[in-house]
Amino acid sequence: MESIVRNLIEFLSVEFAVMLTAAMPIIELRGAIPVGISLGLSPMHATILSIIGSMIPVPFILFTIRPIFNYLKTTRTFRKLINHLTDKSINNNGHRIQKYGAWALVVIVAIPLPGTGVWSGSLAAALLDIRFKWAFPAIFVGNLIAAAIIVSLSKGFMNIIA
Repeated sequence: MESIVRNLIEFLSVEFAVMLTAAMPIIELRGAIPVGISLGLSPMHATILSIIGSMIPVPFILFTIRPIFNYLKTTRTFRKLINHLTDKSINNNGHRIQKYGAWALVVIVAIPLPGTGVWSGSLAAALLDIRFKWAFPAIFVGNLIAAAIIVSLSKGFMNIIA
């Protein structure tokens, strides 16, 4: 019985590690899928856990980032940083995102490059006042596309190594 509990805890900790990795900014799903595969999970299992983990922060970002940023703008310590972040987000791609709406969010989240992904898409959606009912599904679809790209690349890379 003790070995069963130990194996269950070990297995769940691997799953939790993959989900936690996927929920982290910058790394997100793009790093979590290869981590899950390297920890012994099947590509499908690692992908599902990564999608779930990466989507956990989305509602929190969409609903809370504007009030947090508005508060931080009132502080001397963070005012410059927050203004830089919001100006960079809105000025660089804001007009394209507003022009193409949810489709632009899908593309931003789907491209597996640094600086793109769920966190960036959620931040852009929140700062550009894209409604949750449009932003969340667009981010989810973009995340599914990114997952398909990453798992394909991971499987190809694993075949080359083997």
